[in-house]
Amino acid sequence: MLASWYDDQGPAADVLHVGELPDPVPVPGEVRVRVTVSGINPGDTKKRRGWLGSSMPYPRVIPHSDAAGVIDAVGAQVDIHRVGQRVWVYGAQSYRPFGTAAQYTVVPDRQAVPLPDHLSDELGASLGIPGITAHRTVFADGPVDGRLVLVHGALGGVGSLAAQLAHWAGATVIATVRRTADLDRVDPAVVSHAIALDTGDPAAAIRAYAPRGVDRIIEVALSDNADLDNAVAANNAVIAAYATRADHTEIPFWPLLFNNVTLRLLGSDDFPAEAKRQAARDLTSAAAVGALTVVVGDRYPPLDDIAKAHDHVDAGGGHGRILLSVPQ
Repeated sequence: MLASWYDDQGPAADVLHVGELPDPVPVPGEVRVRVTVSGINPGDTKKRRGWLGSSMPYPRVIPHSDAAGVIDAVGAQVDIHRVGQRVWVYGAQSYRPFGTAAQYTVVPDRQAVPLPDHLSDELGASLGIPGITAHRTVFADGPVDGRLVLVHGALGGVGSLAAQLAHWAGATVIATVRRTADLDRVDPAVVSHAIALDTGDPAAAIRAYAPRGVDRIIEVALSDNADLDNAVAANNAVIAAYATRADHTEIPFWPLLFNNVTLRLLGSDDFPAEAKRQAARDLTSAAAVGALTVVVGDRYPPLDDIAKAHDHVDAGGGHGRILLSVPQ
């Protein structure tokens, strides 16, 4: 099969190779997926770069955890009728060496989720890490029906899906964006109120819509927003943080404590298995009824362009999901 891989960590252009590797064979409990679109996440490029001192977990790595494609072979103990089924894939390179930047990938049966025929491969390849992370931020602490949910970074990959999932589940969604110029990109069908963080007093703007405070806060930059979150959190609120800008992040401890705020930190690779399965079910259900959409920023057509795609993600990715087409 044609694939991309790296044997050492470093800059994309230096370490990513493209060439022929043996076709993988599914073992019992696994399926093989012929990949059409591979989704690229910041976590994929951070692993390649050795972010935070991480080392090579395997001698050779085929990157990327997310994809869409078609099952073309199954291992023992898997229903043979799955062959020919369109699927979206998550966790292909989570504690496994060979991900989706290849013509074929092999994953445990449950990690290849049926993709309804009316949904695109682009959407399917965008549901894995960002979708499951978004689901966990919204639902890890119970239902949100009737709750006020504040989503920071609502135009980002995780934030956009979190806002849509919270709306789908019956919450009133308040969202923030970094700049006033971005406000017109927020979907008013999903977000009831949007606030730009470059305004004079975003806390007052949020409190104007939520006088008693917000029940849940989906946090993409805890080090930047800790004081703002403290100012708008309701008693017994939950801050679900999946990212921060400062490795050593300070929080206003005593005010949060007296307000009985829960701080939940979320690392997607290590979510409970059942939480991932429930997320996969809910993401597929929401997408099937048109409640989830994903903005595709750039799609790199040949696998040979993977280094350019990685560099694009490392540079911030711009607006929308970065995808890599895989030749058939």
